[in-house]
Amino acid sequence: MNTNIKLNNRLKVARAELNISQGQLASMAGVSRQTISSIETGQYCPSAKLALILSKCLQKNFEDLFYLEEE
Repeated sequence: MNTNIKLNNRLKVARAELNISQGQLASMAGVSRQTISSIETGQYCPSAKLALILSKCLQKNFEDLFYLEEE
């Protein structure tokens, strides 16, 4: 199994589709704006629970927002 796999996301695109700011999404998900920013830039990998919460907040399937990519 390749261990050089990164969890990427499409949060920024999904937020733009709904015209939601990082701060608004953070409030909806119960996290800080900095957490959302860190997830979007790939600096922080969210827990499975947070990833599912974000998916629900953005009205998307998990697979539509998060995907694996080899580094």
